[in-house]
Amino acid sequence: MKIMVLNGPNLNLLGQREPGVYGIATLADVEAMCVAVGTRLGHSVECLQSNHEGVLIDQIHAAGRHHAAGDLLGVVLNAGAFTHTSLALHDAIKGCSPLPVIEVHISNVHARESYRHHSWISPAAAGIVVGFGVDGYVLAIEGLVRKLSAK
Repeated sequence: MKIMVLNGPNLNLLGQREPGVYGIATLADVEAMCVAVGTRLGHSVECLQSNHEGVLIDQIHAAGRHHAAGDLLGVVLNAGAFTHTSLALHDAIKGCSPLPVIEVHISNVHARESYRHHSWISPAAAGIVVGFGVDGYVLAIEGLVRKLSAK
């Protein structure tokens, strides 16, 4: 089965944007790591990054249809700054339930600026991985697989 990894705004700048916060790995590095862990676990991984909220919403809707059809396990989502602003992403995830979405953040958003402490994604997410750097994507994929294998 397939796993979708969605990345939101400015994550295309990984490796150059605030390396003290986000590290030096590029988005291509993260995507290759996700594909490798998916392969190790017996799943294919499709990655998409967009700076546009509507594109992410459309991908969640498509993921919901694929999950219902039985050919998508779930979604790993780093919504970037949309995490803290997008009720629309929250509604898309809720609207596609029971699609499991694992929220991931590279940095520990709770140790940063106060406006990063609230997530509109968390109440709709099946799980959350925060503050493990880009290794959080690996943890999110492994957690998604384990969570659904336990059912």
